[in-house]
Amino acid sequence: MDDEQILDHIGALVREERALRDREGALSDEERVRLRALEVQLDQCWDLLRQRRAKSEFGEDPDSAATRPPGEVEGYLS
Repeated sequence: MDDEQILDHIGALVREERALRDREGALSDEERVRLRALEVQLDQCWDLLRQRRAKSEFGEDPDSAATRPPGEVEGYLS
């Protein structure tokens, strides 16, 4: 996946997330689980995009970047 495809995927995830958040008070348990999954997927996509950009900046192959597991991405400290 190249940067443009990642950004397109992020856009689709954000649209779905917003649609669920607009109804947040009336979400089913399944929809709440989906919302959480979207949050994790978004974090993974943004992380992958940052990795790719960093590799490009330092002369490395951006295609060598890989999606990190949720536990690693979600464990970042702010």
